[in-house]
Amino acid sequence: MPAPDSGLRLYNTLTRTTEAFAPIDPANVRMYVCGPTVYDFAHIGNARPVIVFDVLYRLLRHVYGAAHVTYVRNITDVDDKINARAARDFPDLPLNDAIARVTEATNAQFQADVKALGCLEPDDQPRATAHIDGMKAMIERLVAQGVAYVAEGHVLFSPLAMNARPGPRYGALSRRPLDEMLAGARVDVASYKRDEMDFVLWKPSKAGEPGWPSPAGIEGLGRPGWHIECSAMSMAKLLEPFGGGLACDDPEKNVFDIHGGGIDLVFPHHENEIAQSCCALGTGRMARVWMHNGFLQVEGRKMSKSEGNFVTIHELLATEKFGGRKWPGEVLRLAMLMTHYREPIDFSVRKLEEAAALIAKWRRRAAGAKAGAVDPAFVAALGDDLDMAEYLRLMNSSDLDPSALMAAAALIGLDLSELETDIDVAAFVAKRLALIAQKNWAEADRIRGELLEKGVQLKDGKDPATGERVTTWEVKR
Repeated sequence: MPAPDSGLRLYNTLTRTTEAFAPIDPANVRMYVCGPTVYDFAHIGNARPVIVFDVLYRLLRHVYGAAHVTYVRNITDVDDKINARAARDFPDLPLNDAIARVTEATNAQFQADVKALGCLEPDDQPRATAHIDGMKAMIERLVAQGVAYVAEGHVLFSPLAMNARPGPRYGALSRRPLDEMLAGARVDVASYKRDEMDFVLWKPSKAGEPGWPSPAGIEGLGRPGWHIECSAMSMAKLLEPFGGGLACDDPEKNVFDIHGGGIDLVFPHHENEIAQSCCALGTGRMARVWMHNGFLQVEGRKMSKSEGNFVTIHELLATEKFGGRKWPGEVLRLAMLMTHYREPIDFSVRKLEEAAALIAKWRRRAAGAKAGAVDPAFVAALGDDLDMAEYLRLMNSSDLDPSALMAAAALIGLDLSELETDIDVAAFVAKRLALIAQKNWAEADRIRGELLEKGVQLKDGKDPATGERVTTWEVKR
């Protein structure tokens, strides 16, 4: 196994620098990424962190060995949005039964979607509802330390109290003073708060809602706030445990290697995670490296239902909503990776077409080959903060042999050996000839391109006897 200085360099949002990555323990590299809240189908923006951190996971496994990397991505299955969706979709069921219907179906669809995108399954996918005791234990400790307090059945965390004591400062990740954070945040204004920036760790449950016995001496049932969930789940899965539901009492052991997610989570979610975890576990930081992927827009506009450009992963895979056709998961994956993960991405039909053309070209070049060893140049490119521009330049090199191309593609989750064999080519050709007769050249070209990405090359010619257009085809990889 390599030494800690394995050549990987990652951009750390916490320090705003690209740093040499040295895991705390090379035999136990640990990464946590915020996962889905299972109340609705995942949209294409949700796909970006799933794909980005899957590539990082693959890279870490390649460098340190699969047995020495642990990747945790949580499932949030207790949330106000889930309650609202359950009440809307299953009004005749008791709320808890309706919630179970929603969360199970939504999670099943999410797992199917990300598998279709070529993502490996994380080593663990903890559900929030299975870690309530850990959340309550953290809350009890935060109250005892004076950085959290009880008010009207709620437990709230005080950033001001945190910053009044020695140790890490609230706001270090987002690098904004409290007044700026307050101005830019959607703050829940409540009379029981001591300060507007205080955030909820625990709140009372309404009749019929999911609830658990409350911590901190509060009577009745309640449920956790969003931020405490990730603190407890990452602690439970990535830190060395001891009795009482918390991690061990050695602060040096209460830090893991990488925490990831979308840039929209920096504040307040990740800022609040750091505050809770550092105060409860006595650490100077929660994770050594914080990584965030950039925003996504669709065809040059912010994605929203009101704009009419809101699209789910499932719709892209299974319907013709976007660009008038279904898109293979591998094409969606590559289209996401063609923009550096920290940069904003404009997700468009054109980008998907570019990705499809690249995959078709690589398949033709790799025809009949078997994957060999991964060229170190590809590892070096990914190791430089996932530099996909350099990675793609190497893959498009004319002197790269087919087995090396296969191996390089596999390292980022693309299988160039796959080829559809059940295509009704004759039906495609007939449809295209009809479009040509109508002079609908754009749609005819689209069909040609779609078949090419599936490995089928069309050839147009003329019947020597009649002079009519004829189209033949061949498998071309």
